[in-house]
Amino acid sequence: MSDPNPTILIADDDEDIHRLIQAALKERTFHLVEAYDGDEALEMAVIEKPDMVILDVMMPGLNGWELARYFRSKPEFEQMGILILTGIGETLNDMTSPLYGADEYLDKPFQIEALNAAVDRVLETVSQRTTG
Repeated sequence: MSDPNPTILIADDDEDIHRLIQAALKERTFHLVEAYDGDEALEMAVIEKPDMVILDVMMPGLNGWELARYFRSKPEFEQMGILILTGIGETLNDMTSPLYGADEYLDKPFQIEALNAAVDRVLETVSQRTTG
């Protein structure tokens, strides 16, 4: 990942979550792109080619698991990092997110510090994929 300002796509149907993520990442030099449903998220991913996507599981259109599976099946997205951020329940999230190719997952509600740490881990994974 050579871009010093990585692009992160936020895909969640909850405007409050968008604002919270933006607030959490505001001190960072990320280029943030937003989508409010799964179909829009796929469209934005194709257009923007983000370094990373933050996916909610339960949203209109394609859900986060479907998107993660799609991204992992396409060569043009194989380097992209995936963070699943959802309120489906810790146990279910723990069991399912890795199955769909998520690099990291967090449960809602989340701490801002935990989000920043997860974003850093995912971007480090992306960096290792692109240089390794």
